[in-house]
Amino acid sequence: MRRKTRQIRLGGVPIGGDAPVSIQSMSTFSPTDTAACAAQIQALGELGCDIVRVAVPNRAAALAIAELKQRTEVPLVADIHFDYRLALDALAAGVDGLRINPGNIGGMDNVLAVVERAKPKQIPIRIGINAGSLPEHILAEYGGHPTAAGMVAAALEHIRLLEQADYREMKISLKSTDVPMMVRAYRSLAEKVEYPLHLGVTEAGTLMRGSIKSAMGIGALLLDGIGDTIRVSLTADPAEEVRVAKWILSSAGISSYGAILISCPTCGRCQVDLIGMAREVEQRIEKIKAPLRIAVMGCIVNGPGEAREADFGIAGGNGRGVIFRKGEVLRTVPEAELVDELMKEIELYLQGE
Repeated sequence: MRRKTRQIRLGGVPIGGDAPVSIQSMSTFSPTDTAACAAQIQALGELGCDIVRVAVPNRAAALAIAELKQRTEVPLVADIHFDYRLALDALAAGVDGLRINPGNIGGMDNVLAVVERAKPKQIPIRIGINAGSLPEHILAEYGGHPTAAGMVAAALEHIRLLEQADYREMKISLKSTDVPMMVRAYRSLAEKVEYPLHLGVTEAGTLMRGSIKSAMGIGALLLDGIGDTIRVSLTADPAEEVRVAKWILSSAGISSYGAILISCPTCGRCQVDLIGMAREVEQRIEKIKAPLRIAVMGCIVNGPGEAREADFGIAGGNGRGVIFRKGEVLRTVPEAELVDELMKEIELYLQGE
């Protein structure tokens, strides 16, 4: 069962409550490089990203958000560290959300200044706790090194600061590159507060390793019913973060993002180029929006039965293969024509024929 949380709104995106789990990513461009930043954000939005964060290290970046907002439709979050005035500038520029640590922007007076500016439009604030940058007093209290309990304690301190300022439009993240620590921290905090949680394994790594780590951590929590937004943090193009996030949500049964590929592992019985066919089908179905399950199987005898839940599929062997739908064979074609014939069947279905 999905954890019940307080709902907030970031731009036009509802977060928490009964809202769908949203996908976030981060631009690799500074807002001051406005054209490139805007183009990347729009491309991420077209791919399925709901919210994009931008780095705001200085006043020029904060002020550039105003023009960036005019060029983009995806809600934007300003990533602020240490200088509360950058948060004020970003809010004045029309940003949709803030990511800050209330404890590192200079005390309660500065927190109040940010809250008072955010209140009129109910701009959400994400409290971002990172295991690699816990406050010294927290580290000292919890054994001198990062722990899940220390992360939760740091989050609660920052949450109380915003609550003391009578502001509850917030979501919380507890990121660590250590997957078990990250999962323990989120599970613990989820029992203590009602605020939406933003999930992520920070500094997860390159595309393959980072995707695996993110799927383990984010997926475990989603299956617990925990999580309202997610970001897959990869050393890769942000578009890959969005693709992997969609796969995680689809695999967890949380949301459907177009066609899903089902393919069997190759083995000594395989007599076709299964790997090449699977890659080609994966590329060709990427833009399909309908929630179809497409199978690529290597065994012409058992393939259709093993993938009977697929909407469409192919199974090859010894220079030929079958096109099947819901486990029922439609026809047999030469191996070289399998992928093209599969796509024809899918296109006819999508056209309503």
